[in-house]
Amino acid sequence: MLSDFFFPLIIILGMSYAILAKKLTIPASFTGAILGCIIFLASGYTGFAMMTTFFILGTLATSWKRHQKQAFASKEETRTGRSAFQVFANAGVAGIAAVLAILFPQLSNLMLPAMGAAFASATADTLSSELGMVYGRRFFNIITFKVEQSGLDGVISLEGTLIGMLGSSFIAVIYALGFGWNNSFFFIIIAGTIGNLTDSVLGALLERKGSIGNNIVNFLNTLIAALVLLVLIKAGTC
Repeated sequence: MLSDFFFPLIIILGMSYAILAKKLTIPASFTGAILGCIIFLASGYTGFAMMTTFFILGTLATSWKRHQKQAFASKEETRTGRSAFQVFANAGVAGIAAVLAILFPQLSNLMLPAMGAAFASATADTLSSELGMVYGRRFFNIITFKVEQSGLDGVISLEGTLIGMLGSSFIAVIYALGFGWNNSFFFIIIAGTIGNLTDSVLGALLERKGSIGNNIVNFLNTLIAALVLLVLIKAGTC
C-alpha cells in the first residue's frame, strides 16, 4: 500500500526537520515519532494529521513575534528545542487513547474522539498562551479575576481564549473530515476549550506555587479534555 511507503518517509522527514530546526531535541523527536506511529496505527492519517496540525500550529505560534515574549521564554528550550517530557505531556494522552483503541477495537468510537479532544486542548493551550500574549488587551487571573501581567501562570485574556477555541476548531474539523460530521465535532471543541481553561486554573492554583510543573499541567489539561469528551458522548447517548 502507498501508505506503507509514505508514512515512514513522512516520519523521517518530520524528525529531521524538528531536529535540524531545533524545534525538538533528539530524544523528543524519537518520542514524537513513536507516538505518531501509535496514533497512525489506531486512527490512520486523520489522527496523525491532528498531531501534525498541533505541532505546526504550536511551532508557528511560538515563533510569532518571539521578541515580544522573550521574558517568558525558556532559554534552554529556545536553544535546543522541546524535550521528550514536553512532547509526552502534550501528546501522551492521545497516545494512550490510541493504545486503548488498538487493544480494544470496540472502544474506538470513544477513544478516537477522545484523542481529538486531547489534541484540541493541547492546541488551544499553546495558541491561547502564545498568541494571547501578543494580541490580548486585558489580562486577568482566572481564579481571582484581578488584572495581572501577561505570561504568568493562570493569567488569561479574552482574545487568547477565543484564539484557543479557534485552535480546538481546527482539530475538530480535521477529525470530522476523517471520521464524519457528527456531534463529536462540537464535543471536541467544547472539551478542548474546557481543557485549555483547566490548564489556566491549574497554573493559578498549583503551578504558580511550584506544586506541579508545566509538563504535568499540560498532561492534565489534555487528560481532562479527553474525559470531558467521554462524558459528553455518554450524555449525548442517554
